[in-house]
Amino acid sequence: MAQLGDGLNQAVQKAFTRPIPKSAPAQMRYLVKQLKSTEAAAAALGITQRTVERYVKDQIKMELDRRGAELLFQVLTEREEKNSVAIASNESFSDWTKTFTGPRLCAAIVDRLTFGGNIIETGTESYRLATTRARAKQQALG
Repeated sequence: MAQLGDGLNQAVQKAFTRPIPKSAPAQMRYLVKQLKSTEAAAAALGITQRTVERYVKDQIKMELDRRGAELLFQVLTEREEKNSVAIASNESFSDWTKTFTGPRLCAAIVDRLTFGGNIIETGTESYRLATTRARAKQQALG
């Protein structure tokens, strides 16, 4: 996925005549607009049309690049003995490798967060996700 992020940034930079949006979904929407279709955007990026559509609908989040993950690890390390850190995630720790693509760095971040910490698992689905799904279902039923 890191290659997708790089490819998206390069394709967007070529297509833009105004400042580049910050979020991946906004970048993808603009690229689709410039190229006139999700199919053309998918071809330009070397990914499936379905993946482009999921980005446009904000259903896919881009993973943290290596530098971003290293900076997060540095912040966690510096705060470790000074202050508390609270992190909420819809993903289990085993799925964090989707966000932190380096397995060793992912393990180090999880280790840093869990050592001496409290883990609270609610076992429930995200309220926002459930609300969004219910709203989409209601709109589909019309």
